[in-house]
Amino acid sequence: MTRALEAESHDTATRDTAAARTDDGSALDSIFSFQELARLDEALTMSSRETGLRFTLYLGDLGAQTRIRAEELHGRSGGDLAEAVLIAVSPGQRVVEVVTGAAAARRLPDRAAALAVLSMTGSFAAGDLVGGIVNGLRQMSDQAGHPVALRHPH
Repeated sequence: MTRALEAESHDTATRDTAAARTDDGSALDSIFSFQELARLDEALTMSSRETGLRFTLYLGDLGAQTRIRAEELHGRSGGDLAEAVLIAVSPGQRVVEVVTGAAAARRLPDRAAALAVLSMTGSFAAGDLVGGIVNGLRQMSDQAGHPVALRHPH
């Protein structure tokens, strides 16, 4: 899924949660505060823990073919790709891509991801990159729900 966004250009990824690093991380301190990085890391960790899916985040330029690049990043993110969700945000290009593995896609349908992306882009347009990502992760994890092993019958 591709979604245009309105935001200032940033090119970075969180040190521990990026699908693929292409820099040394030195730009992190000048773009995000420690608190913002901690918020992103916590949101990724909680989304992964609550759903049993592995959420990863890429922030930076995706090149001319944004979807293809996002799928490549997803493929290189390691672990069980079927249970993985990559959120790739390229503010300079005004693009958000969400790539889901096969099992993750059954729990997080395109429509749910599109609604989360819409929410994110609204926050991005208001100048809140971190808040938009955090809220998008919350929406996606709410939609995906708990893993089958942790669900309780009503």
